[in-house]
Formats: sequence, structure tokens, C-alpha cells
Amino acid sequence: MTTEASHHPLYVPLPSQPAPAPAAVPPTSARVPASAPARAPAPVPALRLAPDRLRTGIVAGAGAVALLWGLQARPSARLDAFFATGAHLTGLLAGYGVLVLLLLMARVPAVEHGVGADRLARWHSRGGRYVLGLIGAHAVLALCGYAVHTHTDLVTATGDLLSYGAIAAATAGTALLVAVGVTSARAVRRRVRHETWRAVHLSALLAAALGFVHQLAGPDVAGSLLVVWLWSMAHATVGVLLVWYRIVVPVRAALRHELRVAEVRDEGPGVVSVLVQGRGVARLRAEPGQFFRWRFLRRGLWATALPFSLSAPVRDDTLRITVKALGDHTRRIRRLRPGTRVLASGPFGALTAHRRTRRKVLLLAGGVGITPLRALFETLPGGPGDITLLYRASDAGGLVLREELEAIARERQAALHYLLGPSDGSFDPLAPLALRELVPDLTAHDVYLCGPPAMARAATDSLSRAGVPASRIHSEDFDHG
Repeated sequence: MTTEASHHPLYVPLPSQPAPAPAAVPPTSARVPASAPARAPAPVPALRLAPDRLRTGIVAGAGAVALLWGLQARPSARLDAFFATGAHLTGLLAGYGVLVLLLLMARVPAVEHGVGADRLARWHSRGGRYVLGLIGAHAVLALCGYAVHTHTDLVTATGDLLSYGAIAAATAGTALLVAVGVTSARAVRRRVRHETWRAVHLSALLAAALGFVHQLAGPDVAGSLLVVWLWSMAHATVGVLLVWYRIVVPVRAALRHELRVAEVRDEGPGVVSVLVQGRGVARLRAEPGQFFRWRFLRRGLWATALPFSLSAPVRDDTLRITVKALGDHTRRIRRLRPGTRVLASGPFGALTAHRRTRRKVLLLAGGVGITPLRALFETLPGGPGDITLLYRASDAGGLVLREELEAIARERQAALHYLLGPSDGSFDPLAPLALRELVPDLTAHDVYLCGPPAMARAATDSLSRAGVPASRIHSEDFDHG
């Protein structure tokens, strides 16, 4: 273990000390590694779809939709035809966009493991805004085209169009998608209960079905049996993926592994670790740095699946999460009893060893964000001096799993530094100069980052200004639906 002196009071280095005898290490394997470095069972390599390939595929699909529109477009100088042509293009792209949004959230393992849950959520959020814009443009263009064609005003044209069943269905679907968009706005979501937000988001499935009914009645799809078949197959494929990975796979895993709470262990003020045991857990192929969505089958918790990272490698058919009480659900977790049934869907996330591109690695954690990095701190391959962990907290009481981290650092001869102090203090321990002082060869490192959103944004900015390329800053925020 290496340490460095610092003159600033907010920097608290771990004191150097000789490696303890084996008996000095706490005996429970779930708490501290038994050897140096302990490694999780090697999982079968997971299939991963790279972000660039997924992005290219999405853009290519949009291009194919635009080509379909172009092959059917009939150039005309008439104003109503101009509006109708624009309505057809925006409508087709909006329908395709809805399919993409559903695919991004289908929890397909190759996509989740390759792209990462946080990036998928960002793409989903950004794509939702594009889709709503396309739907709005489609509605306005179609309305204007109909009004010009029938020589009526917009109010009359609106009433006439809503008398058609397929258009009424599309209007209802649009209203549902608008509700999804409104509740997803940051200012609104903070004021809406998670269960309400989830229920509104599930209505997007109904909106997609209503939109599909409308599309089948439109000339761009219904005009060709081949196009009808292709469009229907695309919707059916996404629908099957949603049902399979969001319903069938979690239920099958619950029946196969029979997960139950084995122990709830206090780790500090407001922080507990939950040990979950089952049968054949290694077949889940969970990697350090990944997370599951956990549903504890007891009153007050069963209705919501919450994302928590593994805070230790999988051992002896045991999964461990470490949770800080931040809301009603997380406070109830500390009252779980051994034997409680658990449904866990996953693993998800791409904050794993496969992202590593350099021999040296810096792990940068904030608060309870230490949990996935603690598992990586133990398992990432590396010799003395290759692995460094910086742990940011407001005070020593906010350091989670401290004894385990120090034991791992001793066993691995890795660097461990605590950066303590208020976030609004005069000294910023995550400033570029401070980071370079702690890690002189910072730019030669891969960086794994996990912490509260504000801390993560500030740290990412500091790392970039310190010269670390964005491609070597690996972070994941799975605090989404």
C-alpha cells in the first residue's frame, strides 16, 4: 500500500502499516477478501454491443425509413401535397423512433453490457424529445394539409380528422407520450412518486400500440404488403424482446435461483449491507461493477425494483449490496428479515473490467458510490502501485466499508486515499491540481468514477482539465427507471 503526505487538512491519507497476520483479517469472506488479490469466479465472456455500433444501427434504420418515404413520395407543387408529404416523413420517423426508445429500455443483455445503463438512459431521454417533436410536426403538417385540401379552417379540420378511428387512436397515444415526457422532466420527476412515474411510463406501451394501429392505416405502410410485413415484424420483435427480458427472464431467474435474504448487516450510520443467497448464483454471470434491480417481497418494498450495485464479488452463491437510507424504500431495507424472498433482474451495467485500456487504474468514489468500486478494487488485476482508490466523503463517518477497503489495500499493496471535507469548502480535493498531486501520472490511468451526480460531474470536468481523455473516464449512473 502506498501513501503520500499532504499539507492540506481535507486530505486524509491512510497511515502506512505492516501487513497484518492472516488472523488479523476479519474472517467472514463477504466482508474482506481472504487472499490477495481475491478474484471473482471468471464468468463466461458476455456478448457486448459497442455503443458506436448501436448508434450506427439506429442511424441506418432511420435512413432506411427515410428511403421508404422517398420511394413512395410523389413530387407536387400543390400546397396540400407538400404538407402531406412532410406529414408522411415525420410520421414514419416518429413511429420508428418509438420502436428505438422501447428497444433501448428492453434490457437486452448485449446492449446493457456493451453500452451501459446510464448511456442508454441518456439516449432514451434525448430520443424521447426528438420523438415528441416529430409527432408534433406530423400532427401539424397533417392538419394543415387536410385543411388546405378540404378548404376548411383548422378547427373544422381537427373535428373531421378525429372522426377517423385510426387518427383518434393516434391522438390518444400522443397524449400518453406527452404525459410520459412531462413526468420525465427533471423538475416534475422530483415531485412525483416513483410508483406514479413508473405507471405513467408503462402507458408508453399502450401509446406504441395505438400508434401502430394508426400507422397500418396510413398510406406509407398500408400501400405495400411487403412494407406492412416488415413494419409488423419490427414491432413484433421489439415486443418480444420487452416481454422476454423484462418479464420472462426475471421470473425464470427467480424460480431457478430462489434468492432469499441471508443477513442484513449494519455498516455505519444509515448504511446496511444485504447478503442474498440462492442456488447456482454463478450462472447469473455477474461481474464486479455491475448492478441488479432488486425487488424484496415484503410489504412496502415488493412493488418497486430498485437498482443497487454489487458491493463485493459473488462468492458461495451469495450476492451482496450495500445501501444507504436516502428515502422511504431504502430506509425499509434495513428492516428486512432473513428468509425474505428476492427477485433480482440483471446483471446490468458496463462499469466493468472490460472497459479497461491501461495498466494503471484510478478508482474515484463519492459517498455510497463506493459500492461498485469496492468490488473492482478487490478484483481488477494489477500489481503494487497499479490500482489507486480515491474516496471522497464529507467526514470520516461518511466512509462506507472502510475496514474492507483498508484490508484490500494492504493485501494488494494498492493506494487508498480518503478526501474528507464539506463539498462547499474553500479547498476542492478533486480540482485538477489536487488530483495530479495525489496521482502524478494521472494521464496514464483509466478512471472508474461513481458518486452523487454533482460530484461525478465536477470530477469528470476536473479529470478532463487535468488531461485525462474522455474515452478513459468510465462512469455509470443507474439512478433511472
